[in-house]
Amino acid sequence: MKSLLNKDIRLWASPLAWIFLIAAGMTMLPGYPILVGSFFVCFGIFQSFQSGRENNDTLYSVLLPIRKVDVVRSKYRFTVMIQMIGFIVMSALTLLRMTCMADSVVYQSNAMMNATPYFLGFALLIFTAFNVFFLGGFFKTAYKIGIPFLIYGIATFIIIVVGEVLHHIPGLSYLHTQGGEKIGTQLCFLAICAVVYLFGTLLSCRTSMRRFEQIDL
Repeated sequence: MKSLLNKDIRLWASPLAWIFLIAAGMTMLPGYPILVGSFFVCFGIFQSFQSGRENNDTLYSVLLPIRKVDVVRSKYRFTVMIQMIGFIVMSALTLLRMTCMADSVVYQSNAMMNATPYFLGFALLIFTAFNVFFLGGFFKTAYKIGIPFLIYGIATFIIIVVGEVLHHIPGLSYLHTQGGEKIGTQLCFLAICAVVYLFGTLLSCRTSMRRFEQIDL
């Protein structure tokens, strides 16, 4: 499995998967829906699936002396690796905004979502949507990527809209506070989203392995 993941990193992965990690830096943008950064991190991963399809990577991989399900596991592990790199960057920048830059005027007057644990939780939900809707949809055929990515895009749009609306509801304004008001509640929300990400990804991976086993390539 380690060798297969190494193959995916060196041969299958598009350079855009690494380049689009820069989008995690959108966490620092004021007056902008910063959750879009999570979408672009996943968009870079999507580019790897697109280029891999054009290069017949899936067929090449199953011809190797490995189990068929290992191909699925490797793609999921690569996806999670990229997502976690992006998440770590976003977490570090969120900590920076909540401490050293908490009193910055551009963030205090920001009407859009601020970088808080609440934001990080929604970022994980977007990653979960990619793993469930795109990866799960891709491995139904191991070829079609358009419809699964469209469904993921719609789900991401809904998640972003909900995230941007909630902190405007009376009584939930603390979700927007850079200073960490009710930080315990926000951290609980982040923990719940982390559990959703973990189990959503594992369930999607198992479903994809079962589907991939039934595909005649």
